[in-house]
Amino acid sequence: MSVQSKHFVNAAENLVVESLQGLCAVNPQIALDVADKVVYVASPDRSKVALICGGGSGHEPAHGGFVGDGILTAAACGSVFASPNASQVRRAIDLVENEKGAVIIVKNYTGDILNFGLAREQYAAQHPEKADRVRFVVVADDVAVGRSQGKIVGRRGLAGTCLVYKIAGAHAKRGASLNEVYDIAEWVSSRVGTIGVGLEHCHVPGTAAGESHLKPSEIEIGMGIHNEPGNRRLSPIPPLSDIVKEQLDLLTSTSDPERSFLPFKGKDKIVLLVNNLGGTSELEMTSIVRETRLQLESRGYQIERVLAGTFMTSLNMPGYSITVLLLPDSSEKNAPSASLLLELLDDKPNVPGWKWSAPSKPLAPSAQIKQTSGTGSAAAVAETIRLRAEDPQAFIASVKRACEALIEAEPELTRMDSIAGDGDCGLTLKDGANGVLKEVDAGRISGDNVVDSVIAVAKVAEERMGGTSGALYSIFFSALAQGLQVHSKGTLSAAQWSESLTEARDKLYTYTRARPPSRTLVDPLDAFVRALAAAKGADFGAAVKAAGDAALKTRDLEAKAGRSAYVEGNRLKDEQVPDPGAWGVKVILEGLLG
Repeated sequence: MSVQSKHFVNAAENLVVESLQGLCAVNPQIALDVADKVVYVASPDRSKVALICGGGSGHEPAHGGFVGDGILTAAACGSVFASPNASQVRRAIDLVENEKGAVIIVKNYTGDILNFGLAREQYAAQHPEKADRVRFVVVADDVAVGRSQGKIVGRRGLAGTCLVYKIAGAHAKRGASLNEVYDIAEWVSSRVGTIGVGLEHCHVPGTAAGESHLKPSEIEIGMGIHNEPGNRRLSPIPPLSDIVKEQLDLLTSTSDPERSFLPFKGKDKIVLLVNNLGGTSELEMTSIVRETRLQLESRGYQIERVLAGTFMTSLNMPGYSITVLLLPDSSEKNAPSASLLLELLDDKPNVPGWKWSAPSKPLAPSAQIKQTSGTGSAAAVAETIRLRAEDPQAFIASVKRACEALIEAEPELTRMDSIAGDGDCGLTLKDGANGVLKEVDAGRISGDNVVDSVIAVAKVAEERMGGTSGALYSIFFSALAQGLQVHSKGTLSAAQWSESLTEARDKLYTYTRARPPSRTLVDPLDAFVRALAAAKGADFGAAVKAAGDAALKTRDLEAKAGRSAYVEGNRLKDEQVPDPGAWGVKVILEGLLG
């Protein structure tokens, strides 16, 4: 897959500062020291412990997005994926200095540790009486880096760091002492594990667009947040359930000497954080949450809290990470209580970067997710008039042909709609076709009961297709079922089909303003119905040809309705692309004709 290499910037070298200035517009609590790229609480409560963090930019909302009441007091921000220097960190310490002291929390990257550590030592050298008031916590939660590989440098710091920020920050806001804030940050740091996965690496603004790192059929388990390589690559891309299993095997292992980092005992209580690495859709994210939750619970873990969203990104990386915080049990000595940790996690901070989360454990799926029986639809079908096709076997054969033709045409319809619409027409019609084929296989569509079959098609269009086209098809076929029952008895004739199709078209017109020529599916549908009516249903082939001609002509038409109306007109003319919805009608009718 290709790397997203286009960005919205004035100049790449100014992006970090301009981003921090925009953050100040969002969050009135904070101020920005432009020269040192430090964001800090403008009027901090100096009677409470300060929390300082930072690192390379490109991980937003970390770090500046967490600065504010309830989490961080200051963040020193480097260039993209580059640590801030010691002078920047010193400035952060000076800006929030107080008598209670400060805790510096950094991710385990060499540059961060050296520069934040140097700043701390410089501060201690200049203020020896305050040397013990600035503590240092390093978070290394990446389980993709084994003990042998990380023997010297240790494991990388990933999204688990955000849980350390949150819990330590809430503890500080409650008025905890320096030792208490430091101790709880250290303890949480020792109990978080994270594993990421990416479909592709990310692109740094201002750099040349490189070759794709991964093949179209590959994913990478264990990628770092600075484009570092992962633990392994998988190809072809497995289903999500297999990806999550692979991640959880690494994350929860107690037998792998390289990666058994957390002391799981069985039936442990945990906090789950699913983090978007920057380029994953919200639709996919909640699906990932579902899969991860189900697999963790199937392994016996008790999930006390679920957090999900964008916490620590890798710019625009299409990927996500799973973090687990292992909560203590009552037998552990020198550990904070699980109830305190959850309370601190639940405390609502007043910062723009922290995502909403429920202050309770997830409910059992059965309490929230209801499955309908569909008995109401069955009862409605039972009241319809039973009508038979003239040739029931030919009826079913034509339905199958139309569905198979739509499925085969999906790539071309998708290509057309990527130019003339929003790119989903091919997949929408394919979903409808597959749904109809399932109804055929289940015996709910047959030539012996045409009305029920037409109603079944309308239901598929409503439930499987959705959107505008699904509604249009469902209205048309529902109206067709009504017309068939009014005009027909016993066995359906061609003339009766024609009369019912005409009425169905007219009823559809009461719900859409589109009229031919409009560059929509109405163009071939209307041409088909008119030609069939003119021949009193006797020349189906001529009517299908009329529909095909009308669909082809849409390539020369100005769009007046549908999503194509929003596409720049010259592009449609230059591309000479027929309307994909109209083309879908052509494919269906030609499939019926065979």
